[in-house]
Amino acid sequence: MSFAEDVKNELCQFKTDDAWAAKVEASCLLRMGGSILLGMQGRVGVRLVTANNAVARRVLAIIKEQYDLPTSVLIRKGLNLRKKNMYTLTVEPTEPSRLALEELQLWPVDAMIPDEWLKDLESRRAFLRGAFLGSGSVNKPQSDYHLEFMTTKEDFADQIIRVLKMFRLHGRKVERKEEFVVYLKEGDAVTSCLQIMGAQSALMNFENVRIMKDVRNTINRQVNCETANLQKTVNAAVRQLDAIRIIEKHQDLDTLPVRLYEAALLRKEFPDGSLQELVDAYEATYKRELTKSGIGHRLRKLEAIALQWEPNGLDIE
Repeated sequence: MSFAEDVKNELCQFKTDDAWAAKVEASCLLRMGGSILLGMQGRVGVRLVTANNAVARRVLAIIKEQYDLPTSVLIRKGLNLRKKNMYTLTVEPTEPSRLALEELQLWPVDAMIPDEWLKDLESRRAFLRGAFLGSGSVNKPQSDYHLEFMTTKEDFADQIIRVLKMFRLHGRKVERKEEFVVYLKEGDAVTSCLQIMGAQSALMNFENVRIMKDVRNTINRQVNCETANLQKTVNAAVRQLDAIRIIEKHQDLDTLPVRLYEAALLRKEFPDGSLQELVDAYEATYKRELTKSGIGHRLRKLEAIALQWEPNGLDIE
């Protein structure tokens, strides 16, 4: 089972005593995933086809509790072992069904959810929960952070963005194959949306994996940084040793200025030592203080002298 299915199953277990919020949730769910049925003499019904049994039971329970409409559920088995069962929930076209759909702002088909429905926090949460159950998806936390709502109606996509903004979440919209997708990409935004909708267990799972990913990425960055620094140290040491060998071909090292002579001897004694290690060795040998910048300056002087003897003798980065 996918992580998105786990989230939907958990949301379907979310309990609320707010009857109005339940209607908002059902309205958004059916708006995202349902289709209108037209009957005789102006009768109207609705049908929802879903592969998630929990979603079908969720919307059926809300309709039964709030309206007590004539409904039926058809289960169609998958064609092979990999195909999931499909659940078709039908609210038959009747006059009471039409009145219920009008109240849910699902009929007429161009009706929008009024802004006054979203005055309180629970209704806004129910709005997002219903939209996600109807046609939402979220990546497993081990992959890229991505949560999305998909709808065929651009005005409803814009309304989802406005509701997200009420929670300080900045959804983005893109058109994909004649559908409009509202998505969140940042990890903080995805976890906040899960919490708002009511998927607490999925949120904890997401956060645990996210923490492990962040720790692993931090360690990898540190290792890469240290590896790069070590490589720079090695390259510099090799270049400095080449400079000293060039100088030795053309003059005795003891003819160099004292400070440069001391630096050359230290580098030869510690061919792979870092600047700090050379400083420590210098202070222990000569009983004088020296800084890393000081020893680095002397080694660069040796390179400059070597280039005077052999202008192409060093591999300068």
